[in-house]
Amino acid sequence: MNKTIATLVSGALLAASVPAIANDDGQLLGGQISGSVKFATDYVFRGESETMDGDVPVVQGTLGWSNDDGWYTGVFASNIKFADPNLEIVTAPYIGKAGEFGDSGFTYDVMVFSYLYAGASYSNYTELWLKVGKQFGQAHVQLEVTPTLDDWFGVSGWQGVNYAIHPSYDFNNGIKVSGSFGYQDLDGEGAEGWTHWNLGLEANYVGLNFDLRYHGSSVDESHLVYGSQTEIFDDRVVFGVSKSF
Repeated sequence: MNKTIATLVSGALLAASVPAIANDDGQLLGGQISGSVKFATDYVFRGESETMDGDVPVVQGTLGWSNDDGWYTGVFASNIKFADPNLEIVTAPYIGKAGEFGDSGFTYDVMVFSYLYAGASYSNYTELWLKVGKQFGQAHVQLEVTPTLDDWFGVSGWQGVNYAIHPSYDFNNGIKVSGSFGYQDLDGEGAEGWTHWNLGLEANYVGLNFDLRYHGSSVDESHLVYGSQTEIFDDRVVFGVSKSF
């Protein structure tokens, strides 16, 4: 695990130096380079702890490129921990297009996001993220429909679709309240979906973003997929600190 974290930290430091290759106004190939580094007590994905019930803290990094036409691409990486010892890190390249429907005020975001597991390629899978959002003063609401494009988590015959709503309210003083409520549908022999939610408080201070968030889910002992390991779906509070550049 120390080696995994060291690799992520080294990658984050390297990513931080990438903007230096852009020209004087920060442009590269007609677009802008950006990124972020995050340290958190856990990595929760749709109600599930990706670190065996918060067994280890996480280091995450994102490096991306975007242009004025709304096209973007990049890569996300994080350390993880599962019962399968080969699942130690996820690297997720993505590409997408964001914009607005005319002058309606409704925005869209379409993204292909691939989960790649070094040393455990049998778990690789890809999702298509479809989002529509609308700003209402200081409030924002976004709807999400995210189907898998191949076998979910590499399980033959399993297909998933995540449905979620993401509301937020920005107080314009560096503090924002945000949350999510969704349902991860899962189809296939022996599969079963679950409900997940989170609610958190974000604050910007001295150039850092602090996030304190409560996560929960509907998974219990009767769940067909996770009934024997409900601890990774326990309600939990996660604290994270991130820096964007």
